[in-house]
Amino acid sequence: MPLRVRYHECDGQGIVFNANYLAYVDMAMFEVERALFGSHEAALAAGVDAVVAESNLRYRAPCRYDDELVVSAFLNHLGTTSLIIDFELSRDGKVCTEATNRYVFVDPATLRKAAPPAFVREAYAAFLPAQPD
Repeated sequence: MPLRVRYHECDGQGIVFNANYLAYVDMAMFEVERALFGSHEAALAAGVDAVVAESNLRYRAPCRYDDELVVSAFLNHLGTTSLIIDFELSRDGKVCTEATNRYVFVDPATLRKAAPPAFVREAYAAFLPAQPD
């Protein structure tokens, strides 16, 4: 997902404020849902939602106003009721920030943990990294 850093996303030092990296990751996750299911609303209508249970960030280089970034998402793990997505935020092909989010699938009506429908698991499973033999 391409994005351009906006002025108001930067702190007094002229660097993207740390919490905004999570917003970038969240925007990328909505693009993942759009690619897999058509939209976030379509996933909800099918009876599936996911909430963030854990986030980890590693800052490797600062991002600044007007930088053109690319946010890439990689499925790391698909469990029974959770998934882990790794994200890379890069500028000019060099990784600036790494993020990992663990999501827990929930029932949209109750927000209680629930295994996703088979079609959701299948959609995500297609993007699992190959396992060595």
